[in-house]
Order: sequence, then C-alpha cells, then structure tokens
Amino acid sequence: MSVLRPLDKLPSLNTATILLVGTEDALLQQLADSMLKEDCTSELKVHLAKSLPLPSSVNRPRIDLIVFVVNLHSKYSLQNTEESLRHVDASFFLGKVCFLATGAGRESHCSIHRHTVVKLAHTYQSPLLYCDLEVEGFQATMAQRLVRMLQMCAGHVPGVSALNLLSLLRSSEGPSLEDM
Repeated sequence: MSVLRPLDKLPSLNTATILLVGTEDALLQQLADSMLKEDCTSELKVHLAKSLPLPSSVNRPRIDLIVFVVNLHSKYSLQNTEESLRHVDASFFLGKVCFLATGAGRESHCSIHRHTVVKLAHTYQSPLLYCDLEVEGFQATMAQRLVRMLQMCAGHVPGVSALNLLSLLRSSEGPSLEDM
C-alpha cells in the first residue's frame, strides 16, 4: 500500500478512469451505474473504493480523476475522506481531484456543517460539488457532469487540460473563505 500518484501508469488509448472514494457503497454504485449509462466517446472505467490506500497488489489502470464523496449525514464519512487524502500524491491536486458532498438537501439531519467541507476543499484547492445522490434526477445530472470532467482530466477534450478545468471551476465558485 502506497501513495497514489497520477503518472504511475501509462495512459490507455481512448480510456478514461475515475475513482470514487466514499463510505456509502450503495450510493457510489448507483452513481457509477449512472455514469456508465452516459454517452461517452472514450471507454469509461469506474472504480469504487471505501478508502485509500488501494492495495498495491491489484493491477489497475491509470486513474484520471479521484472523487471523494462526503456524506454530510455521517461524521465517519468525513473522517474517512481526511484519512484517505494522506495517501494521494500532491500532483493529483492539480485538477485531478474533486469533492462531492451529498445529503445537503436535508440540512436538519446533517452531522457535518457545510463550512467544514468547504474548508476541506479549499485546503486542497480542489473543486467542491453538491448533489443529493439519493434523488435519481440529481444523480443523473451529477453523472453527466463527472463524465465530462473525467474526459477533460483524461485529456480527451482538445484544448482543455485538468489545470484548465480546475481554473474554470475555481473562478465559478462563490466567495472565498476570507470573504465569509
């Protein structure tokens, strides 16, 4: 078990691989299924993990995008994400990592304040997306967005790189933490 690095493996021709990391197996599987239904010009591979590090004995493809799914109803979910982040190489944070907060629709049931997740994303300078994955329509929309982000991170969109995507997502965010 070791640190996950973006360039450990050579890219496969016309293949894009995403790693969804989170404690909610059923929600991750539903999101993965929705992503695989999307029309994509590349061969799409979706891998699921409860946490990092990944076992080193597993033969896996190069990972183009890591999505940390944080359930706002579970403190364990946030703790698991924070522990997993230690096993990701810093160069992944140049546009190949994003955070997905789910469960924000029922704020009265949240164990984690939104500001905590905002600070986490800000600390790692990575985009933060919100989606209630339990709602099928929202899940399908998020799947489309993640597939598009994955294609960009994998280099399958001419003229757009992961860093360009990061810059676009950062500029479309709300006020900075200092402004709050």
